[in-house]
Amino acid sequence: MAPDPKDADVDIDVYGWVLEHRTVDVDVVAAGTGREADEVRRSVSRLHAARLLHVNPIDPTVAFAVAPDTAAQQLVAPLEAQIREQQRAISAIREDLGRFLPHYLGRRSTGESLEVLESLEDVRGALNRASLTCTIEMLSSQPGGGSRVPEAMQEALRRDEAMLQRGISIRTLYHHTARFNGPSQAYVATTSALGAQYRTAHELFGRLIAFDRKLAFIPVSDGSWGAVVIREPSTVAYLCDIFDQTWDLASPFSAAAGQGLEEVAREIHETIIRLLAAGLKDEAIARRLGMSLRTARRHIADIMQELGAGSRFQAGVAAATRGLLDPRGEADGDPVQLP
Repeated sequence: MAPDPKDADVDIDVYGWVLEHRTVDVDVVAAGTGREADEVRRSVSRLHAARLLHVNPIDPTVAFAVAPDTAAQQLVAPLEAQIREQQRAISAIREDLGRFLPHYLGRRSTGESLEVLESLEDVRGALNRASLTCTIEMLSSQPGGGSRVPEAMQEALRRDEAMLQRGISIRTLYHHTARFNGPSQAYVATTSALGAQYRTAHELFGRLIAFDRKLAFIPVSDGSWGAVVIREPSTVAYLCDIFDQTWDLASPFSAAAGQGLEEVAREIHETIIRLLAAGLKDEAIARRLGMSLRTARRHIADIMQELGAGSRFQAGVAAATRGLLDPRGEADGDPVQLP
């Protein structure tokens, strides 16, 4: 708890007096500082507790002012000792439990092609281990625009920076909507400076993180924080091929300013029109484009008003009449969806 400002002022006066006159005689100090005797008495007690005064054991009216850094060292020393003891305890725990890691890793390397991680802690631990053993590249598809949890982004940033410093290639796909999100922009700017590459698309096939085209992580289908770890070579290769195809059609994130940003907004607008014409509900459109339901509904309302349509069917007819449903609409269809 912070000291009372009035007490702090008294302590400064008393400390200064003792520093010059080397006495804690209450009446003398009170007269010299203009403070009340009770104030001086309480101040001497506080300064003594703070190790700022050293009273002569033979003559208790004689005292010396102690340097603040010396007093701080006396108070901090026990705390530092506690910290060192806790650090030793932490190291002992890690060393003790670390004995089991080879057995855990050995179990996973005996041909298991799939592993389900149910908790967020297990997922993060597995991602961290994979990043440490990664030697060539990491591919990542992160749907949802700017919806990633800040804590997860910070952990991913530390992980990505470490890999980039080791020369690992990193390529990441985002939804176009990530270009409008401040944290995502800052994340991309930071890691792009270290060599990472980012592109965005109006639709993505799902969430994916792959290391060295040998190990892949995809989300579990129940919508929890769990993940499925895939080691089966053909499946991992298939997922990476999907990533490469989407990457080739995506736009560089660095083009998200000026005309580039206008182009992204236009593409999002046209995609919503196609999805409306296909009969998708608001929730499905929001999920496909990586935006919140509220944002998707705002776009849909603007489009319906622009087309003068009162229903999705009318919007589709109006869009077709105006030539807004180009031939790409059928080819786009539903992208490959993964859990």
